[in-house]
Amino acid sequence: MKIIDAMEFSLLNTMQREAVQSIQGPLLIFAGAGSGKTRVLVQRIAYLIEEKKVAPWQIFAVTFTNKAAREMKERIEAIIGRRADETWISTFHSAGVRILRQHIEKLHYGKNFVIYDDSEQMTLLKACLSALEINEKIFHPRAIQSRIAAAKNELIEPTEYSTDDFFDEKVAKVYELYDQRLKENNALDFGDLLRLPVKLFRQFPEILKIYTRRLKFLMVDEYQDTNHAQYQLIRLLTQEHDNLCVVGDDDQSIYRWRGADIRNILEFEKDFPHAKIVKLEQNYRSTQNILHAAMEVVKPIQNRHPKTLWTENNEGEKLTLLEAFNEKEEAQFVVQEILKKRDAGLPLNEMAIFYRTNSQSRVFEDELRKANIPYVIYGGMRFYDRMEIKDILAYLWVLINPADNLHLKRIVNVPARGIGKTTIEKLENYSFSKGITLLEALSFATEAGLNAGAAKKVKTFLELLKNLAVLRKTEKLSDFVTSLMERIGYLGQLRDEASLESQSRIENLEEFINVIQDYENSQSDPSLEGFLDQVALVNQTDNEGDVKSSLPLMTLHLAKGLEFKVVFLVGMEEGLLPHSRSTDSQEELDEERRLTYVGMTRSQQKLFLTFAQQRKVFGRDQYNLSSRFLEALPQDIVEKVYSKSLLHHSSLERNSAFGFSRNSSTKEDPFFEENNGETIAVQVSHPYQRGVKVLHPFFGEGTIQSSEGTDKQRKLIIRFSKVGTKKLVAQMANLTIVK
Repeated sequence: MKIIDAMEFSLLNTMQREAVQSIQGPLLIFAGAGSGKTRVLVQRIAYLIEEKKVAPWQIFAVTFTNKAAREMKERIEAIIGRRADETWISTFHSAGVRILRQHIEKLHYGKNFVIYDDSEQMTLLKACLSALEINEKIFHPRAIQSRIAAAKNELIEPTEYSTDDFFDEKVAKVYELYDQRLKENNALDFGDLLRLPVKLFRQFPEILKIYTRRLKFLMVDEYQDTNHAQYQLIRLLTQEHDNLCVVGDDDQSIYRWRGADIRNILEFEKDFPHAKIVKLEQNYRSTQNILHAAMEVVKPIQNRHPKTLWTENNEGEKLTLLEAFNEKEEAQFVVQEILKKRDAGLPLNEMAIFYRTNSQSRVFEDELRKANIPYVIYGGMRFYDRMEIKDILAYLWVLINPADNLHLKRIVNVPARGIGKTTIEKLENYSFSKGITLLEALSFATEAGLNAGAAKKVKTFLELLKNLAVLRKTEKLSDFVTSLMERIGYLGQLRDEASLESQSRIENLEEFINVIQDYENSQSDPSLEGFLDQVALVNQTDNEGDVKSSLPLMTLHLAKGLEFKVVFLVGMEEGLLPHSRSTDSQEELDEERRLTYVGMTRSQQKLFLTFAQQRKVFGRDQYNLSSRFLEALPQDIVEKVYSKSLLHHSSLERNSAFGFSRNSSTKEDPFFEENNGETIAVQVSHPYQRGVKVLHPFFGEGTIQSSEGTDKQRKLIIRFSKVGTKKLVAQMANLTIVK
């Protein structure tokens, strides 16, 4: 092995080395959070090539994001040089595109197929609903789209779709027409990029054999997140050999809602009875306190593979648990702590705020703006979702796929050229009656019933497309796209508007050209088709860009795979985390535990957990219980603090300008006193404090979750072990304090 590789190899721990050197037969690597799984995968590929003399093109490694695939290839290239280009490292969807570009004609599609994104799928789906005279208000398009996507992930064909109830009967009809219309447009959606390769391999074994004979060593990252279609694709590719290495962690399985099946990793030994199991349990990321707390959160899950993460890192700071009166005080506390950390020298991009739902970000955004803290929301409006980018992409798709009616309808009057809805309808009706594409129908404008003026406009547009097709063959890609934006009049129209918005859109188009140039510089044989495939496969977190000067905000689902020095996990309340939709299902509740675990283990040095007693929902105050997951936290490693409304106001003015208890008590403080230098809580005048156990004559034993109001009108929220949560007035409840 090369010197750099040998040095890197020597840094691996015992279990990591075992995983790298176990190359024959099925291998399951349980890789706990922060256990260095990417290093293991990279070293394993290098070991196969350098030590075992495996040809690079016989190796196929699958990751879940384009960014992860790029980083892995770069790290392998640093070890073995340019031979890394011969390995096949990609996402499942990218692999699907590559297979289909070669063989999709067997399934009666053209190789120049287009890939529809979410909004384009929705446009087509709504057209199908209209054609079938299905009321969108009763049968919501998003719900139908979700059912169809789930069916494709399960490899269920339109003719096989279950019609057990009235709704599914409608879904089956829409699915059949939707699939037909996709094919008419020579288009695929994301589900097809997995479904069709499996269909291809099953129907044409000779094609499958091409891949099974070539790909001798398969590796799958994040195996716990694979769905049924991905699972079947891997099983097909390994049917002639069993050199399959999968890496994952059932404790980080958090995508059940989009089809991920945790059984794929938990039942790996059933699929491969002779599989070797290697556990990577040493964590290199987090402090001992963070790791201990996170492991306690997932410990109650019954259906999990036993593992115990440990670390040689120091004990670290205690976790900070904030109880706030409402979401505004929760956000103020978080922002104040961020300011402290920033002023102490910690860059903003080394901190992050995680929340369960997107709607939680608003109050934090308000407070961050007030504090003049720049931030970026992961999963917000993506670059390729912007209108001007989608318009230019539509032109490019039409140029490589003339059968793409959907994109053609988008651009036929963009920029405005007087081709209205009625003209399009006449041309569309003519194309249907003659069995031709909409683009072909443009050549028969008069026969389609258009008047002379409309026919002339259509002819001019058709000539424009023909000229662009010729120009495409003579200019390099970035120059061609620049010429296209000028020739269609798009840039000219934006310049004429001369507004801040139009200037911003011009800047976005300029950045689009930069993207194309980057693509050209990274490819030995760049092409328009290759570029469009790359764009279509861009993941939500792949295009966040350089955010070194901004604070990241994101949902917990988007936090997976990332790490930060300081993490704020907010909204730790029943109904939020765990989410209200999960509380009736043990499987979904377990996934919420895993989601919390993922969020906690993103933190390297300091973890803040926060919750609010009340928050506004649809304009009304909603009182919440703290998350049941907080009950699992070891109390000796947690520092509890309170927001200003939950403490005595005059004491707070004396102790903290901002209004939070932070190791600053005095003997006069009715809530805190000193005990050998430590701040401890002191009982106040009433006994009904949060956490106190009580006994009710009918409901039995319970624990107080919330207490507010005056003595006569004091309202309690109590979680009873037998009957669940009840809201009671203390004076009327006849409660007994359990000592």
